[in-house]
Amino acid sequence: MGKVVILTDSSSGIRQAEAQQLGISVLPMPFFINGETLFEDINLTQDTFYEHLTDGAEISTSMPAVGDLTDRWDELLKEYDEVVYIPLSSGLSSSCETATALSMDDEYEGKVFVVNNQRISVTQKQSVFDAIKLAESGKSGKEIKDILEDAKFQSSIYIMVDTLYYLKKGGRIPAALAVLGNMLHIKPVIELKDKTLTMLGKARGRSGGIKYLWKEFESYEIDENEPVYFGYTSDRELGEKFMKDTVEKYGLKNYRLYPVGGIIGTHVGPACAAISFVKKSV
Repeated sequence: MGKVVILTDSSSGIRQAEAQQLGISVLPMPFFINGETLFEDINLTQDTFYEHLTDGAEISTSMPAVGDLTDRWDELLKEYDEVVYIPLSSGLSSSCETATALSMDDEYEGKVFVVNNQRISVTQKQSVFDAIKLAESGKSGKEIKDILEDAKFQSSIYIMVDTLYYLKKGGRIPAALAVLGNMLHIKPVIELKDKTLTMLGKARGRSGGIKYLWKEFESYEIDENEPVYFGYTSDRELGEKFMKDTVEKYGLKNYRLYPVGGIIGTHVGPACAAISFVKKSV
């Protein structure tokens, strides 16, 4: 069995230092901020990103440059026989489709396996952890890709958004609704699943938004063998409190807290709380 290495991008929330500890590779995502190209966790920290966002900077995102991606593949293939690449959701970027097309070139076919399981942030991170375990158990690159893609609908992210401004800016809601919603302290709850961000509902105030997240959590039978992930954009104290309250309410034993990076942050803004979990297979 050949040696398999896992590659992901920084939208997974895995930082370069953590990647080194895990024995994997992480490709930094590019951000264009006020006309300057910056790379996540290289010359753009999460704190700095959210400072730019709240200051009203012009921010856009892009997929990694094709040359940067293939250069990383070439570098890894000098040491490993196969690369399993887990990019962010194909619904939020063309990165996955581009990588899939490139992997079909003669020099990469049968060596690079691109996973299209529509994950991002904490769910993408969980896919990386799963891939590491599968590689350690002796699975091939193709087997890892197939297993991860078969499980793509078992996990979602539910996010309570603090302000409607960023959803309006991204064209996801009308401007008039954003103005009215902010006046009434409406907190939308959205789900990232099956390639897209979908608005599930709205609640009055932050406590109402948290209760809505709990309602979603209660509506599924979760796989207790997998961690429940909690996330936050910019406000760690908010994330910690949401996690603490949820753990106490449901008696959770297996849970983690991670920051949510700039790709989702661009869409939803700062001061958001998120929860993600794996649903039991039917």
